[in-house]
Amino acid sequence: MLSLIQILLLILNIAWFIILAHVIMSWLINFQVLNLHQQLVAQIWYGLNRILEPVYGPIRRILPNMGGLDLTPLVVLIGVYALRIILINNAVYFY
Repeated sequence: MLSLIQILLLILNIAWFIILAHVIMSWLINFQVLNLHQQLVAQIWYGLNRILEPVYGPIRRILPNMGGLDLTPLVVLIGVYALRIILINNAVYFY
């Protein structure tokens, strides 16, 4: 059962880094450091959007419109971290 918790923690870590990569890439695109006309950048950007949009969509419907500020990744990161804390704190019960 411990290996199952470790696998879930690994999945949460991967999700954490994918979300961080998406946030950093969105900043770089907005500050025109990266250009979406480059094929590799566009493929990575659209791939990350396709992976994260099913997670972001329901949260965006709940959050109020903040103008140009999107707090959805922050809410998802807090949720991932909360799940990680819950798994680590309850790992004792699975021995």
